[in-house]
Parts: sequence; C-alpha cells; structure tokens
Amino acid sequence: MQSPKLRDLQARMSGKVWLSDGGMETTLIFQDGIDLPHFASFPLLATEAGRESLRRYFAGYLAEARTHGAGFVLGTATWRSGKGWGEIMGLSADDIDAVNRDAVRFARTIAASPEARGLDIVFEGVVGPHGDAYAPDRLLNAAEAEEAHGDQVRSLASAGVDFVTATTIANAAEGIGIARAASKADVPAVVSFTVETDGRLLTGQTLGEAIAETDAATDGGVAWYGVNCAHPDHFRQTLTGSWLGRLGQIRANASRKSHAELDNSTELDAGDAAELARDYRALMGVLPNLRVLGGCCGTDVRHVAAIAGQCAHAAG
Repeated sequence: MQSPKLRDLQARMSGKVWLSDGGMETTLIFQDGIDLPHFASFPLLATEAGRESLRRYFAGYLAEARTHGAGFVLGTATWRSGKGWGEIMGLSADDIDAVNRDAVRFARTIAASPEARGLDIVFEGVVGPHGDAYAPDRLLNAAEAEEAHGDQVRSLASAGVDFVTATTIANAAEGIGIARAASKADVPAVVSFTVETDGRLLTGQTLGEAIAETDAATDGGVAWYGVNCAHPDHFRQTLTGSWLGRLGQIRANASRKSHAELDNSTELDAGDAAELARDYRALMGVLPNLRVLGGCCGTDVRHVAAIAGQCAHAAG
C-alpha cells in the first residue's frame, strides 16, 4: 500500500520535466581542480570555501531550470557519506548523522538563494552504495543493506528531504534494503541502478528483472526507478517490456567507456553534449513516465542545458 507521502510525491512530479545536476564529483575534480578524498563531495561542507564551490556548481543548473520552465531536483552532497565510506574516512556514527543533516540544511540555503527564487524545487537525499559499485568486495543482501544504510536514511528523512535516492546501485538486493529502510523512516524512495556496457547489472540481471525483483520485495513501494552512471548506448537495447513505465529518471554518463575504463582514466571524457541530448529525447519517446533528467560522470551544465533544450517541453 502506498503511503500518503509517496502518492503526494508522484502527483507533484507528474506532468512536467524536472532537471537535476550533472556529474558533481567529476566536475569538481576535473574542471574545478578540487581534491575530493575517495571521490566524496561531502567534505566540502566543512569549510566556507568548499560550500562556495558547491554554490557555484549548482547555480548554473538552477539557471537552466529557470530558462526551460522545469522543476529542479536538488540533491544533497551525500553520495559517499553513509556507513561504508564514512567509516573508511574515519567518521563515527554521530559524525555521519551530523554530515547528512548539515547537507540537507545546506541544500535549503541553495533553494533560498536568489538563483533559485521562484523555482519548483524538491529535496533529494542522496544515498550511494555501501562499497564500490563497480568492483565491490561483495554484494550486500537486502537485510545487510537495510542495516548498513538505515542510519543515513533516517538522518536524511528526519532532516526533511522529500525523498531519498539510492543511486549507482549495482544489485537489486541493495536497492531493496535501502527502500525498506526508507519505508520504515516514512520517506519515499527512488532506486537508480547502474549497468555495464551490456545493459545488465553487475549481477547479470537486466534492468527489467532488477525492477521486478525490487517491486516484488517492497510491495511496489519504490516511487520510481532510474538509471545512472551508464551511457544510453549501454542500456537502450534493453528497454522493452511492461516495466518501462516504472523508469522515471535518467542520469547518464557523457562517455561510452566502461566503468573499468573510467576508473582508470586520468582525463575527463565529456563526450558530445548535443548527441547525448538527442539520446535523451529518444528515451522520452520510449519511457512514458520519464521526468527527471540530469547527468552523471563527465557531464556538466552544458550537457544538462542541451538535454533541457531537447526535452523540457516533451512531458505531458
């Protein structure tokens, strides 16, 4: 049974396009020259200089949402601020709670800025995978994932996000665990899977199989699903079946490289923004409920601007 918060969120998000940002970490590292320990952006919240870098980062995306009459999904800088990576970086449970709450407060200052005035904004609590999504030591089962992510989800929920997104998820069980933690915290959940160049998850499942397994295990309680950190060429051939209506967001990579190739890259592959935008427009013709459009590795404001130009008025 859907919760009132989930029904309200789905109703609010329907009927128009919502933009999100691009590849936060790749932009900050490769374009802004900022060192991000363990590819994590949340340490920037600890200094005023870091916060100013994040303000500048979001300003361009807010401008594109305004230009194209789109809503904006404002994600927290918390992709690697959960238990797994937090412990690697020496954070205690109390530290992790404080970081996530602070990230939500910071997101609210962005939404209150002059650049955001008048925009329709929803707050997304970002939850990344427990380990390395591309080469994990092992994959968590659903119960382990619920326990591992539970504290972060509760922190984000109590800080007032509109929903949490489990992003760059490589197996259905971890998505199930995060969605169950969200349900217990009374906050809607989105699950965004990442796939390899063959369009399959690391486990070998297709997107359709992973979505079906997650829906069955959560009584259809996930608000919508997404795909991120993969180029459209990697998964477009898998987009067939009755499950397509459950895909609501795409945050693709600019590059067609595999995850292994990207991990070993010393230079940014920004791809072709105009070509990527055309790919998104084609995806909107296949995915009837696709509403949230943004980018992942290698993308920046240029890519999201091109995507918005192709797609912002395509939703009905």
